[in-house]
Amino acid sequence: MPANNSEKTWFIYLIKTAQGSLYTGITTDIAKRLSTHESGKGAKYLRGKGPLELVTHQIVANRSLATRLEYQIKRLSAQDKLRVMSNTQLFANFAAKHQVE
Repeated sequence: MPANNSEKTWFIYLIKTAQGSLYTGITTDIAKRLSTHESGKGAKYLRGKGPLELVTHQIVANRSLATRLEYQIKRLSAQDKLRVMSNTQLFANFAAKHQVE
């Protein structure tokens, strides 16, 4: 088990609500985070909007990059979020564009 957050595998994910809106988030444990959202103890935005569906997720190098990508993806239209997050190559290009050297 990794000793600290920098050694954990980070994910960025998209959740679809019952109303069809998309939520973008980051985590080190997708199943646990989805369960937290479904129980109403996660993001306020998702409370009362279930059932929730995990649409897609991508692995991210570290928390810092995950946070930057989450911010950038939240700024996209729903259509662009799905397009970028559902295509590994597009996501890799998007991530590379937002990586800090």
